[in-house]
Amino acid sequence: MTQEPTAPAPANSAEQPYPVRSVAIKVAQWIERLGSIWVEGQVTQINLRPGTRTAFLVLRDTSVDMSLSITCDPDLLRRLPVPLTEGSRVVVYGKLQFFTGRGTISLRVTEIRAVGIGELLARIERLKALLTAEGLFDPRLKRPLPFLPASVGLITGRASAAERDVLSVAQQRWPAVRFVIRNTAVQGPSAVPQMLEALRELDGDVDVIVIARGGGSTEDLLPFSDEALCRAVAAARTPVVSAIGHEPDNPLLDLVADLRAATPTDAAKRIVPDAAAELAGVREMRARSAAALRGWVQREANALRQTRSRPVLADPLRELAHRHDEVERSRTAARRCIDHTLRTEATRATHLREKLTAVGPAATLARGYAVVQRVAGPERHVVREIDDAPAGSQLRIRVGDGAITAAALGTTRLTPQTTDEKRK
Repeated sequence: MTQEPTAPAPANSAEQPYPVRSVAIKVAQWIERLGSIWVEGQVTQINLRPGTRTAFLVLRDTSVDMSLSITCDPDLLRRLPVPLTEGSRVVVYGKLQFFTGRGTISLRVTEIRAVGIGELLARIERLKALLTAEGLFDPRLKRPLPFLPASVGLITGRASAAERDVLSVAQQRWPAVRFVIRNTAVQGPSAVPQMLEALRELDGDVDVIVIARGGGSTEDLLPFSDEALCRAVAAARTPVVSAIGHEPDNPLLDLVADLRAATPTDAAKRIVPDAAAELAGVREMRARSAAALRGWVQREANALRQTRSRPVLADPLRELAHRHDEVERSRTAARRCIDHTLRTEATRATHLREKLTAVGPAATLARGYAVVQRVAGPERHVVREIDDAPAGSQLRIRVGDGAITAAALGTTRLTPQTTDEKRK
């Protein structure tokens, strides 16, 4: 069967608006194209009136504040092996319907399956593996808590035992601590959206954030393993402490938080120091410091006394006197050495003078020798050979006690034999 081509829709404008029926029909046609789908959520409301042919439910997302209206046959609810209650996690199969008369959308379901605890735990394990692979549990990403936070954010149930434990223990340990409390649901479909909103409000305005709950069943603690909450805690700028208080099974919040506390009381002990213990520590440190200072002063005083008792400091002039004696001995030795050297050199000079006098011209003349000089004008020449004083030369003869003027009458040359005999 062939379908006739539809005429093009007229142009839409302020002058040619769509009537409500056209819009409603178009929306219904688009929703019809989606077909049948599987949807998972948490039942927050069940309206099953006796005598009616339709049961109404509200299915809420477990991570965000979004819900969807559901309709089904009442017999579908009655045939379930486990009665459906508010808060149950379910997977439904159905088809979206748009009611053009009221302009509302609902999901008409034909099958409802309860999500068991085993399936939920398996999903948590798969999410744990995913977050581990992304590095959200890496210990290197853990931020240290401040030693003394000025303000602490607390996310917990209203008037809960966890709130009382955290406040009482923290104020006993450090009375000046200031808390900024955000009371939220800690179980059920609205827990995750409310905790996310509280986390956004506190992040950056306080020094540390504590998410606390006093334990509970595995089903009650499912919101603390929600992916959206884990990613929000990992992305927070403020250090987050997880204090769920459930030892057998740790929710994923314990792994992604910067610090895991076993109980809310343990969290209070972790976030603020004990004033009494800190004062005792200060007193102990002061006592140890004073003892160390006194010991140091005593050691330095003993060292000073030992130094002062040394001979060089007991009698400072003793070393100078010892050095003075050494200097005097050195001076005496130097003077004696100099005197000996002077006497030796004086004796040597006397001997040399005597030798020089003995071989000098005056001594030679005194022994009977004479020096003959030929006078030639103003000049005088010593006569060494007979050729230096020919006959007629004017001579000057110097003897030991004066000089004699003479003239050369002649010369006589000695023969070699005469010379040898003379020498003999």
